[in-house]
Amino acid sequence: MKSILPAGAVALAMIAGGAWYMTQGTGQTGAADVRLPGAAQAQSPDVDTSTVVEMVKGDADAPIEVIEYASYTCPHCASAHANLIPKLEENYIDTGKVKFIYREVYFDKVGVWASLIARCGGEEKFFGITDLIYKGQQDWARKGSEAAVVDELRKIGRLAGMEGDQIEACLNDTAQISTLVAWYQKNASEHGINSTPSFVIDGKKYTNMSYDEFAEILDDKLGE
Repeated sequence: MKSILPAGAVALAMIAGGAWYMTQGTGQTGAADVRLPGAAQAQSPDVDTSTVVEMVKGDADAPIEVIEYASYTCPHCASAHANLIPKLEENYIDTGKVKFIYREVYFDKVGVWASLIARCGGEEKFFGITDLIYKGQQDWARKGSEAAVVDELRKIGRLAGMEGDQIEACLNDTAQISTLVAWYQKNASEHGINSTPSFVIDGKKYTNMSYDEFAEILDDKLGE
């Protein structure tokens, strides 16, 4: 499944060359300005990514591990979270058969801002905020300006019960931005991520698929 977002292809080309970097500053958006200027500037390999919290659902000792790589600005990912993921959760994650890990993909700075909002409430609120972001994607991601997009993301944060000061601190956490980008680069390189959504099932990468196709793979592994 190809990303239909042109920025995605550009960003991934930079990542493939080991040359995606970010500089930060406070711009008109009221959020940290995320720049992806080209191949000449590389993300520092010295960024410590050990502080990034893995967002996990399900039994830590489940027999199957599924990692989803998704972008908050990807329509196919929004569709997967409306149709595929709830069924996986009901039949495999909640039943202790699958340990599910969600990892953000950063095709553009808007996706980074959405990630900052999703992570702002900590592990307990992450998946709930993620659901809100995907459900409202058609609205917030299509605003006419970056400032308007950020304002919509702020609304999602407030809807999730966060205060204004907390939201602004998260949106302007430049250290977190650098860490998340380096973390994403490392993960994308390890698993060869070049489209969203992508799934890594017990170490093997798969592109987007239907629930029935997914269930067939999982059932085969479970011997069912």
